[in-house]
Amino acid sequence: MNRTALMGVLAACALLLPNAFAASSANGVQVKVDEAQRRADITIDGKPFTSYLWPATLAKPVLYPLIDADDVTLTRHWPPSAGERSDHPHHVGLWFNYSNVNGFDFWNNSEAIKPERRAKMGSIVFKKIDSAKSGAKSGELVTESTWVTGAGQPVIDETTRLVFSTMGNARVIDRIATLHALDRVVFNDDKDGFLGLRVASWLESPTATGAVFVDSHGVETKVAGASPDATGVYQTSEGKQGDDAWGTRGRWCELTGHKDGHTATIAIFDHPQNPNYPTYWHARGYGLFAVNPLGRTGFEPKQPPLNYTLEKGQTAVFRYRVVLYTGTETPEQLNKVADAFATEYK
Repeated sequence: MNRTALMGVLAACALLLPNAFAASSANGVQVKVDEAQRRADITIDGKPFTSYLWPATLAKPVLYPLIDADDVTLTRHWPPSAGERSDHPHHVGLWFNYSNVNGFDFWNNSEAIKPERRAKMGSIVFKKIDSAKSGAKSGELVTESTWVTGAGQPVIDETTRLVFSTMGNARVIDRIATLHALDRVVFNDDKDGFLGLRVASWLESPTATGAVFVDSHGVETKVAGASPDATGVYQTSEGKQGDDAWGTRGRWCELTGHKDGHTATIAIFDHPQNPNYPTYWHARGYGLFAVNPLGRTGFEPKQPPLNYTLEKGQTAVFRYRVVLYTGTETPEQLNKVADAFATEYK
């Protein structure tokens, strides 16, 4: 399928969102699965929150869009709407993958990839939904998928547990990924990973400048300067702010911005039992907000490569919390959330 056809399919999916969400008027957290449409819609007190999507046109399942409690969308639209950046077509909603697994690139894969590059790409293939639960205070979705290389070899079975809840006026997504190695798996040290989120243009950094980014295979992607409505500022648990947050480590990182009088904050929390805790923050001014614990040399060139490895049959668990706040939060409040998260999902 070419890029034009892909955009048409995803646009159709986006048009389905209001109707799908409108069908839910129940209180609490509702998780409604529609396997025929390859989606599960999540609402809170009848209002849209997000959808788990696995269309055949994407190279991995995603959560898209992310909507805060004031009905404001915090992710970039896909296909990008008028005035939004159209770079990095693989940046869709919230996703989880990596750019160099046994030499195959799962991160950069999309329908925009040229035929000559596809053999080096990897895809995360949705298998099934194990369970879907709604509840007064939380909802849950458990799914299974397989990481398949461009050579057609399954290398990882992934079980993903998604827990949707609220924290006051904030909305919370806990994503717990259990990776089971079907063969020897090496996450070769690289900066592009692991849990990624592409934010709306107004959450980009106003200090972003035009640049050319090169992936692990030497492919260049050009990015323009700051969007006209950009207001976003990063801050980490270690006090790194703005552009200084990129490539540093911390137990959490937040991104705050405002639009039309509305202020929103996205905070992502690492878990102490995750590999290579605390994580590196792959927090780009142009709108990529990502967690990557495995790219040590990618962020600290003087360090030896991590090359995190799972032998055949071994399992690793990655636990992350994503919180959408309306307004701002203090570091002290975010540390309390991090402390609480550290006691869960052991």
